[in-house]
Parts: sequence; structure tokens; C-alpha cells
Amino acid sequence: MKCAEEYMRLYAVTDRAWVGGQTLYQQVESALKGGVTCVQLREKELDEEAFLKEAFELHDLCKKYNVPFFINDNVDIAIRCHAEGIHVGQEDMAAAQVRQRVGDEMMIGVSSTAWRRPGGRPARCRLSGRGCSLLYPHQGRRGRSARGMMKAICDAVDIPVVAIGGIHKENLLQLKGTGVNGVALVSAIFGAEDIEAECRELKALAEQIVK
Repeated sequence: MKCAEEYMRLYAVTDRAWVGGQTLYQQVESALKGGVTCVQLREKELDEEAFLKEAFELHDLCKKYNVPFFINDNVDIAIRCHAEGIHVGQEDMAAAQVRQRVGDEMMIGVSSTAWRRPGGRPARCRLSGRGCSLLYPHQGRRGRSARGMMKAICDAVDIPVVAIGGIHKENLLQLKGTGVNGVALVSAIFGAEDIEAECRELKALAEQIVK
């Protein structure tokens, strides 16, 4: 699947810690109704069978809204549920190894932590085929503004960049002009009282940072 920049605009990352009055399925559907452009399922506690069942259910839901579906870390689950993407950290299986396993059609997301090291540069996934690699630089660094750090990362790579970490409605517009293609949010979405309404506001703000 070709990675379009607009898929990255408002990227929802699930977290079961925020499940309350709604089930996770209902939360994700509310987010989709509100305009999220990508959904990543992150599960740390479920066993493999329960994780796979949930992955199939949420992938089917995302298909109804024509939104790409990512799995966090678990390559086997991503392959078995035919997800559009897989997200891995730099400390996890090397992106090139993941590409060998998932083939050319699946998008790969990679967390970048290189900026934390003096003189560090973001990881770049030089991968062949039609699949697209993504970069998720975590926001914030002591002594350096998040805006400056994000701009440096975007200037250094030629793949879509999604900002994540401590982003919410009040500071989202600070990313305007940095070159990011969108924002990945957890609590700002799933911790909201009205997820659908919150996503509509967040989507409008996310669109502004890329203009």
C-alpha cells in the first residue's frame, strides 16, 4: 500500500488504559467518525489469540472508513490480520528484517530516538518496493525546543514524519512550519470525554500545521 501523507494527518494510537464508558472498539469508531486518518492498535497485555481477534475486528472497522490500520510491534499479528502497516521501535526487529517478512505492500513505521544522542540523526529506512517507511520522532528534548527538533528531523529525511509525545490541542499548532505530516495522539484522543467531537477539533488543527 502506498503511503499517502494525508494518512498521517491525525494518527490515533490506542491505549487500553483509557477505556471507560466505551469499549475499545467503540472508542476507535468514535475516533474514526471524528476524522482520524490512521489507527494503530497497541496491546501489551492481551494474549496472542485475543490480540488477533481484536486486530481482525478493528481492521474491519477501519476498512469501513477507508482508514489504514497499523499494528504495534507484533509482526505476526500484522501479517495474519492483513494490516496496512506495522510499527516497530528502533530497539525492536530491524526495519529491513521486518520488510523481508511483510513484503513490499505493508507500510512500516519506525520510532526515531536518534535525536536523543549528541549529534544523532533520525533513523532512515532505505527499503525497496512500494511499501513506505514512516518516522515517529518523540517530541521534546531538554535544552532544545520541540519545534526546532522537529524541523531538524524533517529537513534530514525524505519520508513522512509524524510527531508524537505530549501533543494536545493547546500546543499542536506549534508544529506549524516544521515540515511534519501529522501528529500521533493517544490520551488527547482516547482520554477525551467526547472522542468524536475532540477528533473533529484535532483534525482541523492538524490540517493547519501542514499548510
